[in-house]
Amino acid sequence: MTLEQVLVATLSPGDMVVMDNRSAHESAGVYLAIEVAGATLRHLPPDSPAFDPIEQAFSEFKALLR
Repeated sequence: MTLEQVLVATLSPGDMVVMDNRSAHESAGVYLAIEVAGATLRHLPPDSPAFDPIEQAFSEFKALLR
């Protein structure tokens, strides 16, 4: 199955596609197919350990061990 068969077939003009920053998604064909369907594309912000609750808890745990 292709991007056009799965995602683009379900898009309507004005829809928004939210995409992560995976390098495999960085293809001109992906952008073009979404734009031709009339949808807009938005990227998620880069991951930051400062916003990850697991990383925050682990940091506190490491501090306790010291």
